[in-house]
Amino acid sequence: MTSIITNVAAMTALQTLQSTNNMLEETQNRISTGYRVSEAKDNAAYWSIATSMRSDNKAMSAVVDSLGIGAAIVDTGYTALSSAKDVLSEIKAKLTTATSDGVDRTKIQEEINALKDQLKTISDSASFSGQNWLSNNEATSGKQIISSLSRDANGVLTVGAIDVDIDGLRLYSTVGGVDGGILNKDIDIDKYTTGAMGTASVETTAVAFAATDDKVSFSISQNGAPARTVEITDQTLADAGLSDTSIRSDADLKAVFEQALSDAGIDGIDVEIDAATHNVSFTSLESFTVSAASSSGTSTIGVASLGLDATSDYTATASGSYSTSIEDLDISAATSDEIQAYIKVVDEALSQVTTAASSLGAVQNRIDMQTEFVSKLMDTIDMGVGTLVDADMTEESTRLKALQTQQQLGVQALSIANNSSQAIMQLFQG
Repeated sequence: MTSIITNVAAMTALQTLQSTNNMLEETQNRISTGYRVSEAKDNAAYWSIATSMRSDNKAMSAVVDSLGIGAAIVDTGYTALSSAKDVLSEIKAKLTTATSDGVDRTKIQEEINALKDQLKTISDSASFSGQNWLSNNEATSGKQIISSLSRDANGVLTVGAIDVDIDGLRLYSTVGGVDGGILNKDIDIDKYTTGAMGTASVETTAVAFAATDDKVSFSISQNGAPARTVEITDQTLADAGLSDTSIRSDADLKAVFEQALSDAGIDGIDVEIDAATHNVSFTSLESFTVSAASSSGTSTIGVASLGLDATSDYTATASGSYSTSIEDLDISAATSDEIQAYIKVVDEALSQVTTAASSLGAVQNRIDMQTEFVSKLMDTIDMGVGTLVDADMTEESTRLKALQTQQQLGVQALSIANNSSQAIMQLFQG
């Protein structure tokens, strides 16, 4: 039916053209923004997920920045500990020199003082962005480096961190009036002794070897190393400076033992003779074991004459200690035994500094791995969000061309439908 009141064809063409125009506008918006879902109305679920993930990714970039700052702090501390280790090695070398006879220990102490000042400078300078983990008097020892950000199934956000305990890293620290840094705390070195080995009879009767092949022997093992045999012969008495190779006093007996230990290549064992009881004992800064003594030949010098025991082994036990800190180290008036103990103190401090540097090295490694992981995670999240909301430009360009064609055809169809009413006029013309 043809009607001038209702133009059905025009109405249909108009609706089709409007729909095409809407789709064309939507496609042009996707092309201009690059997003398939740019607003909540496009797809509320995807838009919500993308918005949350973009926010998390922006926070992730702050995590990367935190890891960068943490890495700088750790690198600064590690560099300082490495330098401190070298200075402690130099102090150890100075102390070793000071054990020699004839050296001016006062001059060496001046050099050590300069090295101690350098250690303090290194520690105080190990600061980055106001953080100094080596010179630190804070009561709390826990430090955190923000390292991760995660969201669980319920949408709860959790911030993760790398925990660093700086208590073992501090070179100088005083908390509650107590010095606790590696370089300003007291380090104890135990002094070991066997106790009394026996009673010598040298004060009443001079003793000497009857024949050149006579000897008394025993063994000493230090720190669990293989035992070394110590022999006392007529030659030992001669080398010890005895005028007629006869032991007549505690001093002679001490000299003989010292000569025998030296001949056996054993260092660090001191001989002590009790003036009242004439007991013979050994002391050392290391653990050691003295085996039962034995004698051979027809000498008038027997095991008992030298204050040794022929049946028992003696294992050293701690009976005292040397204690000082690197900061208070002073050898100006120190004995040889004390200097040897100080060497061990420095060695222990060196070991602790090395351990601290190893700990920071492990933290450095973890920061590097976490930084790489977070960077890859951010890229993965970006790709995941893109899959949800990004527009496929190839598809959109194809759709644009099709819709533009449809729009042109729609305009043409509407034009034809509008012109149909004019054709009706011709029916009424005579």
